[in-house]
This record gives sequence, structure tokens and C-alpha cells, in this order.
Amino acid sequence: MEVQSFAEPFYSDSGSIGVLFCHGFTGSPWSLLEWAQVTAAAGYRVSLPRLPGHGTNWQELNTTSWQDWYACVEREFLELKQNCDQVFVAGLSLGGALALRLAEQYYADISGLILVNPAISAKTTAFFAPLLAPFIPTVKAIGSDIAKPGIDEKSYPRTPLKAVASMQKFWFYLRPCLDLVVSPVLMFRSAIDHVVPAASARTILTHISSSEITEVVLKRSYHVATMDYDKELIFENTLEFLASHTESGSSGASREEPQANPS
Repeated sequence: MEVQSFAEPFYSDSGSIGVLFCHGFTGSPWSLLEWAQVTAAAGYRVSLPRLPGHGTNWQELNTTSWQDWYACVEREFLELKQNCDQVFVAGLSLGGALALRLAEQYYADISGLILVNPAISAKTTAFFAPLLAPFIPTVKAIGSDIAKPGIDEKSYPRTPLKAVASMQKFWFYLRPCLDLVVSPVLMFRSAIDHVVPAASARTILTHISSSEITEVVLKRSYHVATMDYDKELIFENTLEFLASHTESGSSGASREEPQANPS
């Protein structure tokens, strides 16, 4: 299956500190590309893979499962782990859930998690995906939930329901093990998100075992905040987080709601 030109993965092989970026459902590396490039320019070794079934067409996504998506990020993580002194994992939406699963499985090997509107649950329509999938292949698109005019996530024009049903199965395995997550967490949450319910972030914050949790509320961006008004705030806070945890680290929980600067 031909991969769209904008959906190609991005890698930077310099640096001894690795950062794995995981994109969202029906999206592609495009939605995280600038974030990854800024991080690479700061001297970090970066891996931004394309999840199986993404960046081509929705029909292919419907032939993949959560095991395929997780296997992809796990391979990239293990490669970074082999070549780096420390590894951080960052993710948007489904990518945030994949990052959390890695932190559950490799809790001693991840120096920190950076999550943007992580999805471990969805709006009401998604709950019916397992029942509808045998009869209705797709529903309306969920991508490009962006407040800033003229910005396109270039996600699929339709949402494939078999893949949605598989994502729900993934959440079933993920949620009961959140207490295994002990890595420091930097979470960005949009005050207005038309894709992922606020309960998703609440569940994560109340169930993980991390001793350091920083929550940043994005007041001007929607779900795909990495391409929205608050993207620079995400980039800047990410670099500060990485620097603080590759030098001396820190401890203690905090909750922050800084005013986002418009781009």
C-alpha cells in the first residue's frame, strides 16, 4: 500500500538521549512532525514511526489491530533503548495510550512520559463500534480537531470501525494496569476537546503511580494540540521536561494551568 508523502516517518540518529513519538488514530507522523523536529534540533535522538494502517487509506487501517500498532512502537522503543542512555516516550491521543502501555511494560526503562490529550476512552459513538463494525465499515471522520484556522491534520476522511473496535480492546488491557506507570509524567490537556472525553485524563491521573505528575491545561487548542495555537507551549515545556530529567531529575507532584501564548 502506497504511503502518502506527508506520512513518512521521521528519525534523527544523533544524541545519547532518545525520544519516541507516537501519533494518533487515523492520523500519521505529520501531526507530530514539527514537535519531533524541534526535539531533534535540541540534540535528542528522535524516532517518529508511522503506525501500521496509517498514512495510506482507511481500508488498510481496518485490516490492522492494536497489537500491530503496539508492536510498532515497542520495536522503536527497544531500538532506542539499545542505543541511548535514557529514553522518553511522547504521544498524542491513541499515541498517548501506546506510550502508557510501554510504561506499564517497561516501567524501569522509561525516564518520562509526555502525553497530549491521551485517549483511553472515547465519545459515546465509539462504544457501539464492536456491534456496528460487521455491518458499517466506517463512520464520519474524527481528525483535524484544531481550533486554528487553515491547519489540516491530513487524517483519514472516514473512521474505520473494525479498527475502532480493536482500539477499545486495547483500552480494556491498558486501563487495569495503569498503576504500573511510575515514570514522571508531563500531560497536556485541551480545555475543549471534541474527540476524547475529559474522563480519559482524569482516569490516567488518578490511577498511575508516578510520584511526579505535571498537568498543563491548553486553553486555546482542541484535540490535535501539537498543530494548534498552543504548539509552542508544548514544544517549550517538552524541552524543559527532558532537560530536567536528563540532568538531576525532580520529585513531587504538581498541577499547572499556565496561560498559553498564541502562535
